[in-house]
Amino acid sequence: MNMELLLAYTVVAFFYVTSPGPAIFLAIANGLRSDMPTVAISSSANVLGLFILSTASILGLGVIITTSATLFMIVKVIGALYLIYLGVKFLRSNTQINMSNCETKVIQKSKKSYFSEAFFLAVTNPKPILFFTAIFPQFLDIHKNITEQFFVMTLIFLCISFCSLCTYAYIARRSKMWLTQQSRMDWFHKLTGGLFIAMGIGLLQLKNKMN
Repeated sequence: MNMELLLAYTVVAFFYVTSPGPAIFLAIANGLRSDMPTVAISSSANVLGLFILSTASILGLGVIITTSATLFMIVKVIGALYLIYLGVKFLRSNTQINMSNCETKVIQKSKKSYFSEAFFLAVTNPKPILFFTAIFPQFLDIHKNITEQFFVMTLIFLCISFCSLCTYAYIARRSKMWLTQQSRMDWFHKLTGGLFIAMGIGLLQLKNKMN
């Protein structure tokens, strides 16, 4: 595989992954309301969802999604409604942060819930869908082994994604002391909920590039 092309892909993938989006905001929220092992589980679920999208892209589903207005609309609406659903959940959340022995503890959901939440968000999020259908294929050299390129490029994307989500969550946890006051936590829920709802509404405005 051409190393210059791979380097260019890595740079593009890095900035694409680390730019603010639904997965990033969810990682920040999870960093504040759970522990790092749970964040790792959630991040792994996101990575699994991304791998499925990448595989679908290489199998040709990406071409179908980008050329079919109906399929694109279905994926877009499902993703948008789920983001709005998460936003409403945050707005209605009454999670409290309690300090005990200098440790911050947050009332948690089951780890299965964190996993399913992150996984479903990943597979319905137009941001990675558009990446794997519109950007990813542009870095493939059709004159060389496609399978090898697929695994190398996907691994790079997934590693960047996992590290990025965990880093955002860790930074959020380090800032948790500032949010020990319930009033500040309430504002965090309102802000996060509002952002998810806004992103969901924004997705409904997203146009199929083929239209």
